[in-house]
Amino acid sequence: MASSFEKFQKRRLLSSYFSVVLSIFIVLTLLGALGLFVINTEKISGYVKENIPMTVFFNKDTQDDALQSFGEELKDAPYIKDYAYVSKEEAAQNNKDIMGDYEALLDSNPLLNSYDIHLNGAYVQSDSIKNIEVAFRSNPMVADVTYDLVLVEMANENIKVITFWILIISGVLALIAMLLINSALRLSIYNHRFTIKTMQMVGATKSFIRRPFVWRGIKLGIIGSLFAIAALTWFVYYLDTAFPVLNIWEDWQPTAIVFGGVLAFGIVITTISTFFATQRFLNLRTDDLY
Repeated sequence: MASSFEKFQKRRLLSSYFSVVLSIFIVLTLLGALGLFVINTEKISGYVKENIPMTVFFNKDTQDDALQSFGEELKDAPYIKDYAYVSKEEAAQNNKDIMGDYEALLDSNPLLNSYDIHLNGAYVQSDSIKNIEVAFRSNPMVADVTYDLVLVEMANENIKVITFWILIISGVLALIAMLLINSALRLSIYNHRFTIKTMQMVGATKSFIRRPFVWRGIKLGIIGSLFAIAALTWFVYYLDTAFPVLNIWEDWQPTAIVFGGVLAFGIVITTISTFFATQRFLNLRTDDLY
């Protein structure tokens, strides 16, 4: 009978530990994923912005050496990510489905030689891109400069809104994480309330009683955090495979900071929660244990 009871108590104890580790794992994985998103917001926004094209068209009488000279200037410009020269013949070929057989209707190709340009993300701001446009238009050989200003403004505005809400969600999730982990740890310590009171009655100090529980909470926090870090490592690997442009592993330091934060948060929150949960049962009267 005693053996069956001991087995039941052991299973109950393991179940409570498992629930603590599972709670820590889930909330820290979600927090870590949000943290990875926040630290990579600049990369994500840069990727979006750098795919907004700007096209510079040249007058029909622009000579080839002037076009080449413009390309050399772009090569040294700090705001240029990449660029490509598009001749009017290439433009006609690319737009063949729209123009059809223009040679049968027109004496010459009506399109203009141009450069398709992608700017560095930091320069895709309303004021910066306007200054770049003015600089290009100051060239007497340039016929027109086109880009989607509305798309630029929408990209910047949406990125700000998304970042704001991600920070809000992270804060709410951090609060929920503390409540869930604290609740799971309190339930775990609740199973030991009679042991705590017995030790207290035979003269053990509060710090002596509290120490093994706090240490156990720290160990559970480390285990849950390591599981969360393992899940986040797989998540980062998946993102790098699906979106190689992000290069998350290449810039590993911010990712390492997030992983370290996950481990530290798991240890700190379990330490604090265990301390106060144990303190609560230490302060209870014997009659209140029931």
